[in-house]
Amino acid sequence: MPIPSPMPAEDAFIFQFEEEFVDDLHCIPMAVRFKLDTCGIKLKLAQWNQFSQDEREQFIFQPCTTEEEIADYREFLKDLIFMYSETDASEIAIAENPPWLDTSVIPPALVAKAQDHDITLSLQQWQNLTPLQRFALIKLSRPSHESKNFLPALQEFELI
Repeated sequence: MPIPSPMPAEDAFIFQFEEEFVDDLHCIPMAVRFKLDTCGIKLKLAQWNQFSQDEREQFIFQPCTTEEEIADYREFLKDLIFMYSETDASEIAIAENPPWLDTSVIPPALVAKAQDHDITLSLQQWQNLTPLQRFALIKLSRPSHESKNFLPALQEFELI
């Protein structure tokens, strides 16, 4: 069952550049990665692929904004990881001031990645993005990340 896009909640969203894996969710969508960083759990792709389709969809739709929602999301995720792998979930530090919430500066790695493509992003463009869009661009601009979705994301976010 395809995931509708856009979703009503900002953090329950599948971007167009993620369409290639929407039907079976064999990759972790940015919306879920955003929530993972929010709740401080590291989820490996192999673990994600052990979850059922319904469980994967639930991770997209389940809210993860308030302290209570974040705690619920975290516990549900930890429980499923343990249920499928019989290992405890790996925890990651939760950023106190994540760069996707800082609208005063464009992260240097993102500026560099854009410049690699002869693109200059303005601070106003950065400020006009949603936190999830900023998160996606930060993740897509990392040197370790396959960058095939960087330009499609810029296009989708109407930055080029």
